[in-house]
Amino acid sequence: MGDVADPPAFVRLAAHPVRWRLLSELAQSDYRVRELVTLVDQPQNLVSYHLRLLRDGGLVRVTRSTFDGRDSYYHLDLDRCASALAESGTALHPALNPAFRREVTASTPRVAVLFVCTGNSARSPIAEALLRRHTGGAATVTSAGSRPRPELHPHTVEVLREQFGLDVSGHRPRHLDAVTGSTFDRVITLCDKAREVCPDFGHRTRRVHWSIPEPVDRAAFRRTAAEIDTRVRHLLPVLTATDRAATNREENRP
Repeated sequence: MGDVADPPAFVRLAAHPVRWRLLSELAQSDYRVRELVTLVDQPQNLVSYHLRLLRDGGLVRVTRSTFDGRDSYYHLDLDRCASALAESGTALHPALNPAFRREVTASTPRVAVLFVCTGNSARSPIAEALLRRHTGGAATVTSAGSRPRPELHPHTVEVLREQFGLDVSGHRPRHLDAVTGSTFDRVITLCDKAREVCPDFGHRTRRVHWSIPEPVDRAAFRRTAAEIDTRVRHLLPVLTATDRAATNREENRP
């Protein structure tokens, strides 16, 4: 028998039960350490140890909370996980190298999504525009703010036009009160402050948090738009699965 190579780094990292639980939770939302301690039901020192290994391996990133500077949010680097997983499959057999396609037909997903930040002038309207673009308008996408600004930030309009060819100049920020009583399959907060004040939209709504700092200059707006686009693209298969599950429930209803 020939020499057997060591397992790829992704496999070694993800194979540990606690690290797999952490990756699975962070695949759904950004969390603080104390929240992950509760979710995985492990001591804080053990959770912190495994988070450090995941950070060292490039699978997890951390950002300082803009709501409370003593807190930090951990978030899964989905692009890095996708490439590491592809590398792991290729290491086992060349035929396992996946052809990763991000194309979504206009027929799916038929879901309702609300993006929330504080001012509804940058992060949430960027996410709204990009999800609508990637779903071909099939998804019902809305954004709102806990303290909306009078108008979109000029860099929001510029970056979406220059990077993605989207015109949002006619968009006006709206208050969360304007969508109270509406039904959403998923509510995604993109601002740590907004996460703390976002209202409950009912038990059928899935709450998710993306901890994305408020951009302060044009370069930061470009980076923020690119990060949100990455997160939106990786959200698409999740929304498609949600849509199919809802369709199945309707078809099986007596």
